[in-house]
Amino acid sequence: MHTVLVLGGYGNFGQPICRALAGDDTIRLIIAGRDAARALAFCVSLGAANASGVALDAQAKDLNRRLVELNVDTVIHTAGPFQGQGYDVAAACISAGCNYIDLADARDFVCGIGALDQAARANGVLLVSGASSVPALAGAAVDALLPDFSTLHEIRQGISSSAKTPGLATMQAVFGYCGKPFHRLEDGAERTTYGWQDLKLHDYPAPVGRRLLASCDVPDLDLFPRRYPGVRTVTFHAGVGNPIAHLATWLLSSFVRKGWMKSLLPWAPTLRRLNQLLEPFGSDNSAMHVELRGLDQQGAPLTRRWCLVASNNHGPQIPCGAAIALARKLASGQLRLEGAMPCVGLLKLDEYLAALVGLSLKQVWR
Repeated sequence: MHTVLVLGGYGNFGQPICRALAGDDTIRLIIAGRDAARALAFCVSLGAANASGVALDAQAKDLNRRLVELNVDTVIHTAGPFQGQGYDVAAACISAGCNYIDLADARDFVCGIGALDQAARANGVLLVSGASSVPALAGAAVDALLPDFSTLHEIRQGISSSAKTPGLATMQAVFGYCGKPFHRLEDGAERTTYGWQDLKLHDYPAPVGRRLLASCDVPDLDLFPRRYPGVRTVTFHAGVGNPIAHLATWLLSSFVRKGWMKSLLPWAPTLRRLNQLLEPFGSDNSAMHVELRGLDQQGAPLTRRWCLVASNNHGPQIPCGAAIALARKLASGQLRLEGAMPCVGLLKLDEYLAALVGLSLKQVWR
């Protein structure tokens, strides 16, 4: 059996991943985290013969030794935020001779994983960063739409979450760049925008409807211009299901942009508690969209859109699909790559969504 260890296995992202893999008879699952009691309790709740729980700190100095002792084949790293993290876990995996997958959406972290490519190849392992909604799912959606185009000019994408409050690590990941400048490709030139600024409205299919979105810094802004030569614009916007919470974050981000506040990061715990109080006034529906513009096979202007709508607060589980699908492909021998790379081009759209069976999801193509 292929042994998969999930770091942060009892956390917000770890739990859905473990639930999915616990039902796979080709995988021996190890649920890992700093708290042994929580790891064991969650393991018992799964009722799966192929699962166990252990205490393991992602930052432990002897992590590589522990991975060897546990006979781990693949590590799934869910313990964010990845902004500001180093590649210690990935390096430990190389040393231990096991594969590595993370759910990072931090631009520098995901785009920089290639620095470990030579070492990963030398040890015959695969390191994948960004196994999440971005860039993995977004890239799979672009690839699914791409055959209709002879020339691709624009990739515009976004996510609007439900009002359900995310985990603290997820909020810290966003608040770390709120109001801070970053670059994106627009009309063939690198232009500056600011985190959670550039406010706009986007119309999603029912039952989501019209939502506020704002600029976000994601790996796609670097990866997609390289992956799709000739594209002249790549943008990403995101928002939340409660307009009050969205506008409050936009306003505070403008304070950071003007220099009145240094960062929203220290306020993450307080703002998370406030967001929890606002949950009853928001929506339990969320959506993700990818829009391509360019020329069709006859040279005429073409716009194609893909949207994924989630109901019943199932949206927060969507980022887990890539790690589940990749772990299954590694366990079955369908994925035999070596090296270190961002998670683009490794999964087809149907492979990603097949890992999310049972969730209230609907695709809309236009």
